[in-house]
Amino acid sequence: MDAGIDRRAFLQRAAVGTAALAWWPLEARAQAGMFISLPPWAVARNVGWPEQARLAARVGYGGIDWAFGPARTAGVDATRALFAEIRIRPTIVNLPMQGPLNQDEAAFKAQLPKLDEDAAFTAAIGGRSFMLVLSATTGGPTKEERWKLVRDRLSAISEVLAKHDVRLGLEFLGPLIFRTRTTGGRGRGGAQDDPATPPPPPVPFVWTLPETVKLCSECGPNIGVTLDAWHWYHSGGAVADILATPGSRIVHVHVSDAKPMPPEEVQDNMRWLPGEGVIDLLGFFKALKQIGYAGGVAPETIGPRIPDTMPPEESARLALEATTGVMKKAGAL
Repeated sequence: MDAGIDRRAFLQRAAVGTAALAWWPLEARAQAGMFISLPPWAVARNVGWPEQARLAARVGYGGIDWAFGPARTAGVDATRALFAEIRIRPTIVNLPMQGPLNQDEAAFKAQLPKLDEDAAFTAAIGGRSFMLVLSATTGGPTKEERWKLVRDRLSAISEVLAKHDVRLGLEFLGPLIFRTRTTGGRGRGGAQDDPATPPPPPVPFVWTLPETVKLCSECGPNIGVTLDAWHWYHSGGAVADILATPGSRIVHVHVSDAKPMPPEEVQDNMRWLPGEGVIDLLGFFKALKQIGYAGGVAPETIGPRIPDTMPPEESARLALEATTGVMKKAGAL
């Protein structure tokens, strides 16, 4: 919270800030459709806030997947002024809650008042979306038990965010590794696991687009999907799955490409630039356009294709050019 401002004053100030952003909805309507948003952790690493936002604008991105902590510390006025100056959008940001699907009920509920303030801040600077990554396994319970807990938690989050016209995008994890790997910890009897005894096999949870959409539909109208082409492809996803999804349920999009390899060899840091691999990105973007998706597309090329040694401006430009080429070919830009 801004120094020296109590909670009520902050929420009132945030509401005024939202109303003052009259230029933002007008510009957004003028640029209706998909736009490319910079994900700094993937293609402009080692650049801090707010320079990463300035870099995004300088290179030619339409938005940025922004950094909540530094922006929140800077405050509503400074952050709103920054976006007004550089004329790009605060596209999406990680949900600012600690382990919302893994803490006990009391700890989860204790975070909701702060989420209310954080959603007010996000709306005040022109942001409208949070995102959260779903685990592909249950962590121990049955799928039905995990589903109920996740649905109930996300429904509570939905109610808080709806007051500020903010949405939440859930990202599912598609590669086989995410639903088959096991981790150490407590055994079924409560004792520390014996290294010689393998842990029980993981229980798959939600790892495809149709199931993620089903979960979202049970949680609230402002809960949708952060659709990552990499995860979609490695989950066995099809263009038909996208076409069967209401456009309103897609909150954000990540895009990268893949080289052909056996599913059991796929790691998450093996991504290629859009257009360099085997993912049907033309079908992917054509389907998104057909269902009416209008929002950010972030090139998430994680791995050696864009090494840490590459200058951030060069890597950001390379990712923008590759993504632009594929999207234009698909008629999505």
